[in-house]
Amino acid sequence: MTSYSPLPISFVRGDGVWLEDNQGERYLDALGGIAVCGLGHAHPEIARVISDQANTLIHTSNIYCIDLQEKLADRLCDLSSMESVFFGNSGAEANEAAIKLARLHGRNKGIKVPAIVVMEGGFHGRTMATLSATGNPKVRSGYEPLVQEFIHIPYNDIDALEAIAKDDRDIVAVLCEPVQGEGGVNIPADNYLTQIRSVCDQYDWLMMLDEIQTGMGRTGKWFACQHEKVLPDVMTLAKSLGNGVPIGACLAQGKAASLFVPGSHGSTFGGNPLACRVGLAVIETLQKNRLVQQAKNHGKYLLEQFYRSLRNLSGIVEIRGKGLMIGIELDRPCGDLVQQALDQKLLINVTANNTIRLLPPLIISKDECDQIVETLSPLIESFLQTK
Repeated sequence: MTSYSPLPISFVRGDGVWLEDNQGERYLDALGGIAVCGLGHAHPEIARVISDQANTLIHTSNIYCIDLQEKLADRLCDLSSMESVFFGNSGAEANEAAIKLARLHGRNKGIKVPAIVVMEGGFHGRTMATLSATGNPKVRSGYEPLVQEFIHIPYNDIDALEAIAKDDRDIVAVLCEPVQGEGGVNIPADNYLTQIRSVCDQYDWLMMLDEIQTGMGRTGKWFACQHEKVLPDVMTLAKSLGNGVPIGACLAQGKAASLFVPGSHGSTFGGNPLACRVGLAVIETLQKNRLVQQAKNHGKYLLEQFYRSLRNLSGIVEIRGKGLMIGIELDRPCGDLVQQALDQKLLINVTANNTIRLLPPLIISKDECDQIVETLSPLIESFLQTK
């Protein structure tokens, strides 16, 4: 089905932050499979554990205990201070689980039609519930009637949240991204999550954070909410948790931790031995090589270099980032830059129509950071001068 419009290139192998196409040309990957390959491509430890586990056991089903699933859940809870984990296969599935937890929370309070506050510009997936929660009208278009009881308010606007809290007594949760990825790498005020936590506590709502793109070290902390030392009730993960092997996780604590009971939710493939073995290897590699701190340091370095090379250009709205999650917003649509960068053997992405998004693997070196800046900055300058 024509669900995608792929660029005219096919990659056949990878090595760290580099990809090689079927013509033998090498490309610097500054997108990381859209924040999936935090450890880069063909990481030797990930390749080793995939091979070893595939030769041992891939699937048994959740009818039985899965030791590796329990071990991965323990590690995630230790890192996040959460209490329980449900494993699925994707970020959308993790967010579906979060939405179901919110509705169960509401029903337990006697609310017949529980509502969830979500943010304009947010992105949570393409299933019927998660696209209904997504704040991009283009994602929702054509799929009406949507799943009801999602209330969209502006992102990074605590006054809007407090206003809706006073007007609607059937709200049971807030779902948002600590940094909006698809929405344009939008970084909220430093105390935004703290304020959401306060409102949720005041009204007995679940605070649910979508850390699918921001989690697993991307922003320079294991989870972006840790920058504010905020503990949500529910947190969702996917993307780089498996470094390319499909896995999603919905973490919960406090009143949300025990809402699911046997039979209330499930997944055929979720938490299988292969995916969980890889998830454990990802965590161990991130810790062993201090890659979360490296993401912080190299992200800061990239921002400094882009500021230096682009700050005087007319047409640059803002250069922003948190760790290795960087957005360069222009004052005009800039989708053409994706192909122009590809022609220069650099993989980037444009999101929200006018924001260049960079999500390189956490293993990237300073020299490779310099290559990104030295390739992309002249392209941006030329683009702004000719458009």
